[in-house]
Amino acid sequence: MDFALPEDLKAYLAELDDFIAREIKPLENENDNIRFFDHRREYARTNFEDQGLPREEWEALLWEAKMRADKAGHWRFSAPKKYGGKDGSNLWMAVIRDHFAQQGLGLHNDLQNEHSIVGNFPFVAMFEHFGTEAQQQEFILGGFAGKRRAAFGLTEPDHGSDATFMETRAVRETRDGVDGWLINGRKMWITGMHTATHCTVFARTSGQDGDAKGITAFLVPTGTPGMTVDEYMWTFNMPTDHPRMTIKDVWVPDSVRLGAEGGGLSIAQSFVHQNRIRQAASSLGAATYCLEESVKYARERKPFGQELARNQGIQFPLVEIATQCHMLRTLIYKTAWEMDQIEHKRIEHELSDKISMCNYWANRLVCQAADQAMQTHGGIGYSRHKPFEHIYRHHRRYRITEGAEEIQMRKVAAYLFGYLGPRKAMFS
Repeated sequence: MDFALPEDLKAYLAELDDFIAREIKPLENENDNIRFFDHRREYARTNFEDQGLPREEWEALLWEAKMRADKAGHWRFSAPKKYGGKDGSNLWMAVIRDHFAQQGLGLHNDLQNEHSIVGNFPFVAMFEHFGTEAQQQEFILGGFAGKRRAAFGLTEPDHGSDATFMETRAVRETRDGVDGWLINGRKMWITGMHTATHCTVFARTSGQDGDAKGITAFLVPTGTPGMTVDEYMWTFNMPTDHPRMTIKDVWVPDSVRLGAEGGGLSIAQSFVHQNRIRQAASSLGAATYCLEESVKYARERKPFGQELARNQGIQFPLVEIATQCHMLRTLIYKTAWEMDQIEHKRIEHELSDKISMCNYWANRLVCQAADQAMQTHGGIGYSRHKPFEHIYRHHRRYRITEGAEEIQMRKVAAYLFGYLGPRKAMFS
């Protein structure tokens, strides 16, 4: 067994760090762009007078950073080569995300907007495995060009984590000789809807409440009559781009259907696994950043004539966080490596439990690490002049989104007790 990172991966991390120093840090500091990252960050990013949405100048800055990274060959790293990427693996992406988050807040990587100079593109695999050739061309290439963005309309107000009890319904209806669907329902937490060109609306087309089969995905263009954004929900971490929506008598042609009729939940699952392992790596990196900043501060701060770090009350909580970071890093890297060894569609059936382990524990750990960093730093740690409150507010949401930690623990339990996964035969 070899736990060493490949030399070419370490060399690429150094290349990325050099690019950040040459291109991204100067951009971060020009024209007072640092306001988006210092103590003014929440106000600078948020248009409180316009529904709490992200300010246009903030999103323009993120796009400029991504375009510079794309020109340098970094932004599309994880995408297939045929789309201008480098076929970046799950292992490499996990290491990069961990590495970036360890550097703290900055234009190189700010996950409040899912932004990074090395982009995360789970939609590519989604369209490659489930989309038609025309949809692949439109949404993959159009997505990289900034001309297409499909928001994800899965969650509903009354059912949250349980997508199988979906009240949104779609029934077949032909108009002017064109086969199509009439959709009615409500959706919530459709991230990015303010800039989306389409909403991927999941609706039940057959079966009964609670059935995993019978849910279908539709790529509904923004502005389609009957699809209305009711309000943007203000959240713990602002700005917001998470609306609740009403879908009333929305008709779409069958050509906008994504994937097989009734197979929508498989599309949703294909989307989340790559997201979960990479988000886990980011939470791990952010936890490590909080830990290292706390260690440095405890060595520098000298109340009562000696280093704060001399006190066991400071040492022991940070020792526990350090131990968990080391153990979790091994699990995340190993799981990401295992994901790269099998076909994409097999991940859901063979590794879903390990991905959930990585994700829920990393998201819990970063909140613990940010809270301990605030405690270690005292009053200044609680202020917005340190980044810990921002890290806590941002990462706290991941204990709920992308599958709440209780849902992910249920997935682990299902694999452990043989209701799903490779151990099922053991108990049959």
